[in-house]
Amino acid sequence: MSTPNEAPVMAAPAIADPAPLGLGAFALTTFLLSAANAGWMGSATGNAWLGYAFAYGGLCQLLAGMWEFKNKNVFGSTAFSTYGGFWIGLGLWALLVAPTAGAKGGKDIAWILLAFAIFNTYMLFWSTQVNTAVFMVFLTLEATEVILFIGGFAGNASITKVGGYVGVLTALVAWYTSAAGVIGGMKGKPVLPVGKPLFDLGA
Repeated sequence: MSTPNEAPVMAAPAIADPAPLGLGAFALTTFLLSAANAGWMGSATGNAWLGYAFAYGGLCQLLAGMWEFKNKNVFGSTAFSTYGGFWIGLGLWALLVAPTAGAKGGKDIAWILLAFAIFNTYMLFWSTQVNTAVFMVFLTLEATEVILFIGGFAGNASITKVGGYVGVLTALVAWYTSAAGVIGGMKGKPVLPVGKPLFDLGA
């Protein structure tokens, strides 16, 4: 309780859960790039993902990560901030390096995806402590990254196309998890099932 000479202490307002935003940003950008990798875009340029790598998958996901820091969510802040940086970095590579990379560009992407697959591997393990839906996002993403870096190192377009298909699946799983978070936040209770943590690592 404050004295007459002291200003009352105000509790910091709670913020909305930023995870649905981060997942939605990740899903849409992943979908656009994966559809291009899968060969679905036909007469389109195949670069529809590029602007959104900066504006949505990059910036919005990075912001979601920063808000997760405020929520003291170590997993969410690390995941969203890292993959926000991934999309911004990939966009910069496409603009600054790809135009002069020639045939070596595929190997660049393979090394980038290998590095992120290493990061994603331990995040996949820790996602088991969140819920089943989040685990499935990281599981399908792991498969996408592994298939794509194998295709990149091998210079095999067919493997890259398979990686595109799995990437589309990753996007759909992320969109579902985002949608579950949106309606759950609106109603203040779970509406769409996301499952429980797969197991408990203990204290």
